Amino acid sequence: MAFATARSLALKGADGHVIDVQVDVSPGLVGTTLVGRVDRSLSEARERVRMAINNDCGRWPATKRVTVLLSPADLPKGGTHYDLAIAVAVLAADKQHTDLLPEQLAGWAFVGELSVSGGLRPVPGVLPMVIAAAAHGITRVFVPEPQAAEAALVPGMTVFGVRSLAQVSAVLRGAEVPEAEPVVASSGSPLATWQGEDRLADLDLRDLEGLEDVRYAVEVAAAGGHPLMLIGPRGTGKTSIAERIPTILPDLTDAQALEVTALHSVAGTLPDGCGLLRRPPWYAPHHSASAASVLGGGTGRVRPGQVSLAHHGVLFLDEFPHFRADVVEAMRQPLESGEVTIARGEESATYPARSLVVLAANPCPCGNFHGMSGATCECTEVQRAHYRRKLTGPIVDRVDIWMEVRPQGRRRGRSFGPEPESSADVRVRVAEARRRQARRYRDCSWLLNASCPGAVLAERWPLDPDAQHAIDVQLAEGRLTRRGLTRVQRLAWTVADCSGVARPGVAEAEIALALRSDDPARTLPARVVAAAAS
Repeated sequence: MAFATARSLALKGADGHVIDVQVDVSPGLVGTTLVGRVDRSLSEARERVRMAINNDCGRWPATKRVTVLLSPADLPKGGTHYDLAIAVAVLAADKQHTDLLPEQLAGWAFVGELSVSGGLRPVPGVLPMVIAAAAHGITRVFVPEPQAAEAALVPGMTVFGVRSLAQVSAVLRGAEVPEAEPVVASSGSPLATWQGEDRLADLDLRDLEGLEDVRYAVEVAAAGGHPLMLIGPRGTGKTSIAERIPTILPDLTDAQALEVTALHSVAGTLPDGCGLLRRPPWYAPHHSASAASVLGGGTGRVRPGQVSLAHHGVLFLDEFPHFRADVVEAMRQPLESGEVTIARGEESATYPARSLVVLAANPCPCGNFHGMSGATCECTEVQRAHYRRKLTGPIVDRVDIWMEVRPQGRRRGRSFGPEPESSADVRVRVAEARRRQARRYRDCSWLLNASCPGAVLAERWPLDPDAQHAIDVQLAEGRLTRRGLTRVQRLAWTVADCSGVARPGVAEAEIALALRSDDPARTLPARVVAAAAS
């Protein structure tokens, strides 16, 4: 029987599936057939594999019929990373031109694109593929040499970083491994090295002098993972505030780092040879960005958008009312559930998107309403009202913290934060608050207060009765919705965690209500200000 099976992996969203690449080489009408719901890029594999075998590792069975089935056949498959699995299965099935045996492929997974010469090229998504292989009991994997370090991040996996098809065949047969040209690195490279984490490394929260209330709100948001809205005239520092939020977030845990690195691997944005991404990611798409860019999608294989690439980090949407209406409305799902689902035809993918979402908006289209001295707003009241209506009710209700950023010298009310400190000092408190939450939710699937379901929070971790009464009054008077009530309860717990209080009381509830309110005239009682400052 001229038959062999090699195993590769398919990605559907952030989930990996083991694919059996079954090859039959037999007499009959000469030709090569690929079946199993393959897309165009995979259909082209027959030519890439044929030339790679002829030029590097034997002879293609040109006088026989070659049938390649990718199983399960009902799962859509695309991409060039199946090339290596198809090639070794053909070599093992064709016994006339190679001494590679079908049983020598057992226990291996094969990932890599082939060139005409038989050399390997890097492919996106290696890390989540290897994670999926390990979950299915596969302990050995071949990957392109530059991505061996990425694949080796998976515990218990034996990784072979190879350069060519001939090297793979030699390792499988136990023969001497031939020399090969180094693998060509991925074609993508950054055009401006000052962007990204290098630019954020020089920022510090200490720079925000005179913004005590904003600094405190940012600390609470970072500690509990609460969505934050910054509203204020242009030039008041909204962007500067948002850019400094990653500097007060602690390093990612091992589990978080693996999730984030896997998402970047799927998107193809992980540099070759990169280890685990330890710092929380930062993304700030422009307001003209499409829904596919922000939320995910695209033609062909569905890819994660920036809302998912910012998972466990910060997603900053500046000039939020100027974003396209479909983007604004689609932000409901990640704000509510911490994930985003993209559907394209028959294909759908769900990616995690539990980032700290920071929104920023001006009070009017020109940005000068209540702005700096000498800046005159030229917008009519109708234009201002239309601008604010773009922040739709459902979106507004899903934002936990509202903070008005006023020009210096005109600030008033709600100044309840500590004196200006460095990002390192604040990061210590944020990390401690998160440790308290981790201990509280140690038997749950979430880590932060912002992710705790309302019903579970009310049942297992209720507020002090007097604190709950203060919140219930706001609900009865129509100042809070049911969703808003749950979010205030979550905020109260984060305020308590930041202050080291075992259970939220009236003071923490009032601070949470003040943070939740979008009324700039709202102030806190003096006793609450003193309690928060201490």
